[in-house]
Amino acid sequence: MLLRHCITLTLIALLAGCAGLGNKEAVRGQGNAQQWREHKQQLSTLDGWQISGKVGIRAPRDSGSGTLFWLQRQDYYDIRLAGPLGRGAARLTGRPGGVALEVANQGTFEAADPEALLEEQLGWRLPISHLVWWVRGLPAPDTKSQLTLDGDSRLAALTQDGWQVEYLSYTEQNGYWLPERLKLHGENIDVTLVVKDWQPRQLGH
Repeated sequence: MLLRHCITLTLIALLAGCAGLGNKEAVRGQGNAQQWREHKQQLSTLDGWQISGKVGIRAPRDSGSGTLFWLQRQDYYDIRLAGPLGRGAARLTGRPGGVALEVANQGTFEAADPEALLEEQLGWRLPISHLVWWVRGLPAPDTKSQLTLDGDSRLAALTQDGWQVEYLSYTEQNGYWLPERLKLHGENIDVTLVVKDWQPRQLGH
């Protein structure tokens, strides 16, 4: 009997430990936790999209605004900036392990990760690897995050890895509620993203 009790306690402790390790989100706000989990699960099925809109950046060294086009195909992305923001035009393509940046009248540059490449060539350290999640209204899964839910159990605000993200409005497209306007606040940089057209896709299903 004692052995069975000890085994039961051990299993409970192990399960509790696993749950703690897997839970990297601290959730607060007026939303419903269960509805948030369902919303998150639905958005996680999106592994492809096409976005067009506008982006603005305010930074000490440079500021500007321009148009944005973002094509995502599972782990491959093709992000294009035009206007003063991209020094005329810039295109970032890549997947985990290798990225390339084409800058108008300057050539093509390559690196292992997009953050270092953008900072080196354009002077902005943008969290591209996290943006793949944030643009869908999700926290990146690999690091801890603090989430604030709105009354519809969607993200109102997110804090992760030194960045604060505000979700100002959402739009409904093909049954998905997706961010339409968001603001990112990082160290010495502010980014505003306005999505004019959302085309979500499920490619791996």
